Amino acid sequence: MSADRLTQHPILELPTNPGTVEFTFDGRVLPARPSEMISSALFANGIHVFGRHRRDGAPQGIFCANGQCAQCLVMADGRAVKACVTPVRPGMRVRSLAGYPELEADDVPLRVVPQVRQVETDVLVVGGGPAGLSAALELASHGVGVILCDDKPALGGKLDLQTHNFFGSVEECYAGRRGTEIGRLLEDQVRAQPRIDVWTDSPAVGVFQDGVVGVVKQGHFTVVKPKSLLVATGAREKMLAFPGADLPGVYGGGAFQTLVNRDLVKPSKRLLIVGGGNVGLIVAYQALQASIDVVALVEILPQVGGYKVHRDKIVRLGVPVYTSYTILRAEGKDQVERVIAARVDDRLRPIEGTEVVFEVDTVLIAVGLSPLNELFEEGRRLGMRVYSAGDAHEIAEASAAMFSGRIVARTILRDLGAPVEIPEGWRTLGAVMASHPGPVKGSYPPPTHLQVYPVIRCAQEIPCNPCTSVCPRDSIKILDGSILGRPKLVGDCTGCLLCLAICPGLAISLVDRRYDRSGERAKVTIPWEMPEGFGKPGDVVPTTGAEGEPVGTGKVIRIVSGKALNRRRLMVLEVPMSEADRVAGVRIREPEPLVRAAEVPPASDAETVICRCERVTREMIADYIRTTGTRDLNAVKAALRTGMGPCGGKTCNDLTLRIFQELGVDARRVNPPVHRPFTQEVPIGAFLAVENGASGV
Repeated sequence: MSADRLTQHPILELPTNPGTVEFTFDGRVLPARPSEMISSALFANGIHVFGRHRRDGAPQGIFCANGQCAQCLVMADGRAVKACVTPVRPGMRVRSLAGYPELEADDVPLRVVPQVRQVETDVLVVGGGPAGLSAALELASHGVGVILCDDKPALGGKLDLQTHNFFGSVEECYAGRRGTEIGRLLEDQVRAQPRIDVWTDSPAVGVFQDGVVGVVKQGHFTVVKPKSLLVATGAREKMLAFPGADLPGVYGGGAFQTLVNRDLVKPSKRLLIVGGGNVGLIVAYQALQASIDVVALVEILPQVGGYKVHRDKIVRLGVPVYTSYTILRAEGKDQVERVIAARVDDRLRPIEGTEVVFEVDTVLIAVGLSPLNELFEEGRRLGMRVYSAGDAHEIAEASAAMFSGRIVARTILRDLGAPVEIPEGWRTLGAVMASHPGPVKGSYPPPTHLQVYPVIRCAQEIPCNPCTSVCPRDSIKILDGSILGRPKLVGDCTGCLLCLAICPGLAISLVDRRYDRSGERAKVTIPWEMPEGFGKPGDVVPTTGAEGEPVGTGKVIRIVSGKALNRRRLMVLEVPMSEADRVAGVRIREPEPLVRAAEVPPASDAETVICRCERVTREMIADYIRTTGTRDLNAVKAALRTGMGPCGGKTCNDLTLRIFQELGVDARRVNPPVHRPFTQEVPIGAFLAVENGASGV
């Protein structure tokens, strides 16, 4: 197998004998794992360019990794397919696509008849992520019939990609467990509930005027008539427009997580992350876990927007975070080879003369999420009884989405006439868990009267309580009166290490001053989730403080592992007594010095692609707006074909709206695009059946 696959991972369980099948790409015989997506198999073989665009020959590759666009289109056994959602079959003949795909041969005519099924249900839940699963469970527990549909083969949504321990409330949303574990737990509960009819591989593709929803149920178009519709479809990633943003190697954090955490491939060797929200910070950490070098993270604002503990754990490992920086351009022949960024002023404008260059092969854009709510908006327009939950309603953490699903389910139950109430305090707690990070107040100082004690470095108000729930002595308390408060050690400590094992922010270390009778050395235990090979017993490693500052060195005594640690390992260090309270982590890479860019081409709107499907540039859109004075995204669409491609405007509509704003047009005065069925492509065969009863055409 290729070196571009994960061969070890500190958290994920890698298959010991996955097997191998062979397929061809442009005539070259390649190995793949059975049933993995074509795109992942190509990445594992070092192939990142899948084809050429019909308009200008631009290289095409992975972008969404979610079946929502067509950047990864290839020909497989004579059919045009999306590589990211099409599994490899033994002997499959795949080739790159240049221009339009050719039509399939029609040598054997088939006699077909229309076939559209119709079913009814109390509630149709669209989306099998944390919000949809939690809502379905709440509804079914009160005797309501539910159809739960999702476009993926397994339930869990993005939980399947989240290898980190979750924040939030232990009692309400499984805080302290890993997202992958929570996803499996919720899926098992849903599949065990007889009132929930689970439809996987079944995307909802449209809401219609007669109050029905079109679902392609495992390849067959089915009409569902629900009494109530709950849209829990999650969110899509926002993107940036800059020269080179359309190169293979520029994509979102979710696509990266899909390739790494689901498909177990290494899509990059040197990575730059743009955006300091939780997604960017988490993906930086997950990339290091996959042995991918994270060269830097840049954030245009003066401070990162994600949790401080997420930032701190990557800077402790040696990843520099440059705030007040923005990306100017990406360069490369057929994929990203280098990136130019620059500092920005207080109006977020690049400062000439501050340009720096990063030699990387991948750029992850993690600048926020937009609710994926087209079905909800259309259902509301048509007067349906429609609700939304999770990110489709409000962008927040997955723990908040679970709680959101439960609250909305109770609302649906009440509207259906069920005698239920939303418990007092649910909405308040839901709002708390969906809240943005609070102020940084500093952490409580470590105790001076104990010989063994945890150093708790929670300095910011965020919703989290696992450490208080797991302490066997009940010695850790949140004194601020809210789950947003900072935890503090208020009793004694047995040194059980449970708080280190469960802390989602990896923000706790344990100091043991009894280690050395001379009082010169102490033992410090830190949480450790990096790949094996660094920090072996006997190694002397560079230690870092809470915010990544160098502290000194420590000698690795041992690495602790076990079932009670929830796949987390613990590194036990011998350090000078005077440094013990300050040691929070270990550096695994040295930050590279910033390299000034010698020559920076001027930014060009003509080379900034806004609509990837149709290759429409910023210059073309801005010129049309100026010339016509239009205030309508639909007019731009009709004139230039933005949003007319396979992705249906999922990326370019937001980018086009930004152009209106940059030209001085109030976004509220711009007519939004009209959302019509279908929200994604539906093959003709989904509506038809062969007359003898066999399905498909």
